[in-house]
Formats: sequence, structure tokens, C-alpha cells
Amino acid sequence: MKVVLLQDVKGTGKKDEIVNVSDGYGRNFLLPRKLAKEANAQSINDIKNKERAEQYRIEQEKKAATELAKKLEGTTIKLFAKAGQSGKLFGSVTSKEIADEVSKLAGVQIDKRKITLDGDIKTFGTYQSEVKLYTGISAKFYVLVSEQ
Repeated sequence: MKVVLLQDVKGTGKKDEIVNVSDGYGRNFLLPRKLAKEANAQSINDIKNKERAEQYRIEQEKKAATELAKKLEGTTIKLFAKAGQSGKLFGSVTSKEIADEVSKLAGVQIDKRKITLDGDIKTFGTYQSEVKLYTGISAKFYVLVSEQ
């Protein structure tokens, strides 16, 4: 008996998978507990459409991330901070501040956890940073910290 799983079922398969199960297991366990529905042409077609839509969405996200990486690659982001007499900053420049500036530049919200720094930014100067936009897609850019 072919069924379409409506939830993950341990030992049988994951949600939206079409699996072949014994008639008794399907009729007496999966169907009454609403864990699966019988596979017919309509349900199989629905699942294939969902898979195509998901694949299209992933391709679009990848394409957008690649375009954004090209836009950000090698650019310099300027940040201003206050410092003491010795040129040491009061506090440090955080990845949140960098993420805010990158978001303004890119026009897309970027999470601060996606930005990696070589080390703490506690003095004026230029630092290299990297933002991970998608699996395997990242862009390296520079952060210029100058006096306010």
C-alpha cells in the first residue's frame, strides 16, 4: 500500500514522503492516527508541486545571495567611534554595528551572527570582515573605523 506521510514517522519516513507500507500497518496504524493518507494521483501531484516550489525558492535565494556577494565584495564600510587620548576606542566596534551598516548598504536585513571578524576592533584603522550570505556563499569586505 502506498501512502503519503503527513508527519515524520520513526522507522518509516519523513513528512511528505511517498512510502510503500504493508496494508495492515497502513490501515490499522498510519491512517487512523492521521499520520498518513492514501497515495493517489492528486496527492502525488501535490507533493511534486511542493518539491518544485521549494526548489525554485532555494534557487532564488541562492541567486539573490550571489548578487549581494558581488555587490559587497571588496567594499569598504565606514564606521565612526569615540576614542580616548591614546587612540583606543571606548568599548569596541561590534558585529551588530557592522551588520546595521551592511544592511543599509545592501538594502537587505543581515543578521549579526552572519558576520565574522578577524578579532576585536578596539582601535582606529581598517579591518577585514566577512559576511556569510548562504551556504557556501560569502563576501569579504573592509571596515574602516575612524574618529567621530
